[in-house]
Amino acid sequence: MSKNKEAASKPGFFGRLRQRLNKGDSWLTRDITELMPAGRIDEELLEELETRLLVADAGVEATNRIIGSLNRKVARKELQDADALFKALHASIVEILKPCESPLRIPETDGTFVILMVGVNGAGKTTTIGKLAKRFRDQGLSVMLAAGDTFRAAAVEQLQAWGVRNDVPVVAQQTGADPAAVIFDAMHSASARNVDVLLADTAGRLHTQDNLMEELKKIRRVIAKADEGAPHETMLVLDAGIGQNALAQATQFNDAIGLTGLVVTKLDGTAKGGILLAIASKLGIPIRYVGVGESADDLGEFEAAAYASALLGEQPVVTDA
Repeated sequence: MSKNKEAASKPGFFGRLRQRLNKGDSWLTRDITELMPAGRIDEELLEELETRLLVADAGVEATNRIIGSLNRKVARKELQDADALFKALHASIVEILKPCESPLRIPETDGTFVILMVGVNGAGKTTTIGKLAKRFRDQGLSVMLAAGDTFRAAAVEQLQAWGVRNDVPVVAQQTGADPAAVIFDAMHSASARNVDVLLADTAGRLHTQDNLMEELKKIRRVIAKADEGAPHETMLVLDAGIGQNALAQATQFNDAIGLTGLVVTKLDGTAKGGILLAIASKLGIPIRYVGVGESADDLGEFEAAAYASALLGEQPVVTDA
């Protein structure tokens, strides 16, 4: 996909995000003007905003940063009305999220770019792989899938269905096969075919399951034996609807195997989206994509300013991409 074409699609995607995030109403600024007696921004109002941020899983660290910034602006008499407050909120949210705005770019090299996909059951990992396969194909890249989830019932069949849908090959073995061996074989196959991108699925696992986390470490070691620089991306898929558990998952997966990117899914459900603030403030891991639905077009590159606008119920911001 050309850069101009992708940029043109962004308002539509973030417009859908704004509509679907917490069912379209801003959890942060809903009815906020009614809490401003005579249009004043006072301590009571800021306490209400603080509560809303915490309830929405923004986390203590990010909440303190936002409220602290607003308090300083109030003290300097820079916030005189609701419009000024919303602009200050937007700026504070962007300040936290912007360092994590880092789109994934596949370098133009002779080798295969290996993406290891990890996450817990139910986060949407395999579906995300299918969506990424379509995105990369649309960008003119050749893609292969590795069915490294060899334990979950029908996991291989689900990945193969995505392969058929996107016209990409899938390397798979029998149920119960060693996932590291499957991915190792897929890497050799991808190299032999000069494939640009290999997306490697893995079995879903809880971040608290030490034995399965050790298995992930083994998979990484085996991948590195096949290609010293691989995996080139280790991407965790997170369900936005699980709140602070998402931060715990990201922390422990990162400690175990070292994450290079995140995909945050299911922002079209009951999620309020504040968890991205907690993750960005605490971990600073690049947020590659956010998902707002089931279709392939419902996965979009993360943009801090546009995301902040969606949180505040504003029209999405179009950036020069």
